[in-house]
Order: sequence, then structure tokens, then C-alpha cells
Amino acid sequence: MVSRVKRGKSKILKTYALIDSQNLNLGVRSQGWRLDFARFRVYLKDKYEVSKAFLFIGFIPKNQDLYEFLTKAGYTLIYKPVVESKKHAKTKGNVDAELVLHAMIEFPNYDKVIIVSGDGDFYCLVEYLDKKNKLLKVIVPNIKYSSLLRKFRNYIVYVGDFKTKVKKERD
Repeated sequence: MVSRVKRGKSKILKTYALIDSQNLNLGVRSQGWRLDFARFRVYLKDKYEVSKAFLFIGFIPKNQDLYEFLTKAGYTLIYKPVVESKKHAKTKGNVDAELVLHAMIEFPNYDKVIIVSGDGDFYCLVEYLDKKNKLLKVIVPNIKYSSLLRKFRNYIVYVGDFKTKVKKERD
């Protein structure tokens, strides 16, 4: 249980998770496995008592079934319009700014926060949350590609360490 004692009484901490969905998804896939997002949400609730999990995701209209599944699994979805590249036949929905903005919008509403991303672009956010004593953990999808390791090693949790609890069994 994530709680603290205040004036003789136990106060339950309000813990939020801010999840870079593309970094999480591609990070685990790069290691040859797929994440079960529903199981991951349960893991966050059971392990860290996460009451709100914000999932930052690119919006593509044809993925409506996926968005409904994620919402039913307990995520609050924050959409980013997706830019389609005709040159590379890829879609890109960079959610970094939205994640940082929501960390600040929600700042008074949580006691602790978990950042789920290994992206070094979040360095200043992680540093600020650490200074304000709001950072609980940084869950890194692929430890090989995280530039957050150097300074924030004490906060880092690697998804591979709990892979058996969140791995997708079948497609």
C-alpha cells in the first residue's frame, strides 16, 4: 500500500500515471513481445495504487475499437492528432507536449506520479517532479534506449522486470 502517516492518521496517497503509449508499445515490441494494456492497468492499480492512468495516444478514426477497449480497461485517453507522412508511409502522433502539459494541469490533484516512458524528452519534467517530491517511479519500456537512467536511476523500473504480469498471451 502506498500511504503515509500524517498526524497519527494514515493518508492514502493519490497516485496518477502518465503514459506515453507509443513509447511503451514500441519499446516492448522492440524486444519481441506485446503488452496487454488491460493487464498493465491492473498492474499499475495493484502495485502502485494508481487511481488515474492517463494514456497519451495518437488519434486515428479507424482505431475507435482500440480506444473503446482502452477506456474500458480504465485509462483516461488524451488524444493527439496524427500526422500522416506520405513520404514514409508512417503515422506520427508525438504526445510529449500533451503529457507534460497534463502533468502540470493535474499537478494539484495528485500526491505522486508515475511517468511511463524512456524518452529523454521528459528529462526536465522528471527533474521538476523529483524536486517537488511528486515523482514516484519512471517505468521504462526498453532500458537500452532510455537516457533518463543516469540521473534518475533510483526511480527507474524496467517493464521487463514484470513482463510475465503484463505480457499479451495471444493476439
